[in-house]
Amino acid sequence: MLVKNQPAPEFSAINQDQQLISLTDFRGKRNVVLYFYPKDDTPGCTLEANDFSHLAEEFAKLDTIILGVSKDSCASHQHFIEKYTLTINLLADIDGQLCELYRVWQEKEKAGVKRMCIVRSTFLIDKQGILREVDYGVTPTNHAKAVLEKIKTW
Repeated sequence: MLVKNQPAPEFSAINQDQQLISLTDFRGKRNVVLYFYPKDDTPGCTLEANDFSHLAEEFAKLDTIILGVSKDSCASHQHFIEKYTLTINLLADIDGQLCELYRVWQEKEKAGVKRMCIVRSTFLIDKQGILREVDYGVTPTNHAKAVLEKIKTW
């Protein structure tokens, strides 16, 4: 598991518009909310994406960009964004490298069945590229607001 106050692992991934987004793009300029979610257009993931989108302007006032990550394709992300009028970037981690790097690809058990999946997690990265908050296993309800409140205290 990653921990607070360590350098955030560097990454590059393609967003919904096929644009390469790298953590270094924001160094010295913006904070980054990097959140991982299991799947586009599912109830909890939709709630979380909508909440982050509704607060995107508030995050922007705090020099903070929101990047959502799942193993869905760019086309799936584009459809998800259009369906719910989302205003955030979604990164396609189809090969799972970003999930592995941030250690969110984990075995979970449900109803006695074990399987690998993305553990819903959020990483708050400051302008210097340091992990200020590391939250594994978050719940989507009111999560975006809680993240915003944490950044306000920086």
